[in-house]
Amino acid sequence: MERSHFFAHLARMKLIQRWPLMRCVSTENISEHSLQVAFVAHALALIKNRKFGGNTNPERIALLGMFHDVSEVLTGDMPTPIKYYNPAIAEEYKKIELAAEQKLLSMLPEEFRDDYAPLLDSHKVNKEDYKIVKQADSLCAYLKCLEELNAGNHEFTQAKKRLEHTLDERSTPEMEYFLTTFVESFNLTLDDIS
Repeated sequence: MERSHFFAHLARMKLIQRWPLMRCVSTENISEHSLQVAFVAHALALIKNRKFGGNTNPERIALLGMFHDVSEVLTGDMPTPIKYYNPAIAEEYKKIELAAEQKLLSMLPEEFRDDYAPLLDSHKVNKEDYKIVKQADSLCAYLKCLEELNAGNHEFTQAKKRLEHTLDERSTPEMEYFLTTFVESFNLTLDDIS
């Protein structure tokens, strides 16, 4: 039987720190971030279905959220201001991410590659489902900014402004519902939400 290093690589998600250019009150790794994205993406899909006539599979979208950053175990977390500094850098980084996705897929036993390809290969992911994951990804980054700002870390002021613009660009009824219903609680203390 062939040995696979796939899950050993996924286990390294906890070693890849997010926000590498920022001073953080509370560090965040891509494993923690991916779980939060899965939670929020699942909620967005449910909200879309229940409140706005959607027909998405929330469990599938949660899985996409869990796997959305796994290529970073090979590439590391590229800070957004660098990744999107100009179109040429963004395009080259997309190629690097795709190569990392393919490398991870190649680590799986052959009989499981088709099962994981729609979760790992950005060219095979359902685009409508992935839009929900990208919304969740932006929401979670925004929530991180709120967390840091509420802890007195003004380093996240500009990131929050940038993410507010991103949220406006990606706005959907389900995202607006999430923002209105759930986000204010992130500005409260434990005593306030208990």
